[in-house]
Amino acid sequence: MTAEKISERSADTRERILVAAAELLAEGGSDAVSTRAVAQAAGVQAPTLYRLFGDKKGLLDAVTAYGFERYLAGKQTLTATEDPVEDLRRGWDLHIDFGLTHPSFYVLMYGAVRPGERPAAAEDAHAVLVGMLERVARAGRLRVPVATAAQMVQAASVGVALTLITDPAGGRDGDLSARTRDIVLAALTTGPRPADGPDTPAARAIALAAVLPDLGEALSPAEAGLLREWLQRLAAMETATATDADGNV
Repeated sequence: MTAEKISERSADTRERILVAAAELLAEGGSDAVSTRAVAQAAGVQAPTLYRLFGDKKGLLDAVTAYGFERYLAGKQTLTATEDPVEDLRRGWDLHIDFGLTHPSFYVLMYGAVRPGERPAAAEDAHAVLVGMLERVARAGRLRVPVATAAQMVQAASVGVALTLITDPAGGRDGDLSARTRDIVLAALTTGPRPADGPDTPAARAIALAAVLPDLGEALSPAEAGLLREWLQRLAAMETATATDADGNV
């Protein structure tokens, strides 16, 4: 058997194990994903599972990545429209829908976290969110820096999803997600951009910061870094001023 055939066979076996583990996870949660049960369901010997994944932790990490891939596959099917804020709204809804449709996966991905660690696949999901927010920033409609907005959206959406998952099905608030989404997005974004550009200095600063990578070598690294710092300070100063004036965000 050639090395290529051996590699293909190993990949097929790995996929079969992940599918079996995913089915057990969906049926019984993480407690059901024992190495013995997965090996039996996948029709492989335990040594094969240990060779491919190491131990139960390695297997659960791989299943987490598998779940993220399914989530990203759905999220990447979203076709971008001319309204980046509406696209962000649809992305939120897809995130919540995935959590409610695949609760065991979602809890494993977002609920069973280890301090200071983010599953490798979660970096891809975070990158998709950042990409959506960068489009909002480029349109001059983001009130806070992209990184701050990403943290706020993730914290709120994950909190909503976990709350709905843990609530009894009959007692779920069907409007919780939409209400929270609209409040968060209203705090982070502005209305459609005026014809003459972003409507506040902060939005202008954030929009310019978002397009800095497009400038290529027009600025030296030092110049680009200094400009980025100035823009971040301008955006932060206006956000702080608005918070002080309103008493809240």
